[in-house]
Amino acid sequence: QVQLVEYGGGLVQAGDSLRLSCEPSGATISSAAMGWFRQAPGKEREFVATISWSGRGTIYADSVKGRFTISRDNAKNTVYLQMNRLKPEDAAVYYCAARNGRSWVTIHEYEYDYWGQGTQVTVSS
Repeated sequence: QVQLVEYGGGLVQAGDSLRLSCEPSGATISSAAMGWFRQAPGKEREFVATISWSGRGTIYADSVKGRFTISRDNAKNTVYLQMNRLKPEDAAVYYCAARNGRSWVTIHEYEYDYWGQGTQVTVSS
C-alpha cells in the first residue's frame, strides 16, 4: 500500500514563503502525475497545482498562479510546492496526491489514486 507523506508545513506570517515536499512511503510510484490540494476549515478541498510525470506540464489554480510553483525530482521520488507571498487565505491543510501509472495532469481530485495525510499551513496576518 502506497502512502504519501507531506513535509514542510508550519506557521508563517503573511508575505513569507514555505516549501512543501511530498514523497511516497512503502513503494515507488512510477509514471505518476502529482498534485497538491488544500482544505481550509469549513470549506471543501480544492485544487492547488498539478505536475506531469515529465515535469513539463503544470496547471495552477488561479488563486495561487504567480505565487506558487510545483516541481518534482523523479530521482528523489519527491514533489515540491514552493509557496511565496503567502496570504492568510492560503491557510489550510495541504494534501499531496498521486496518479499511479498515469503521467498527465488533472485538476480533479477523483482522478488521483493515492493521498497523503496532509500538512498544516497557517498564515498569520
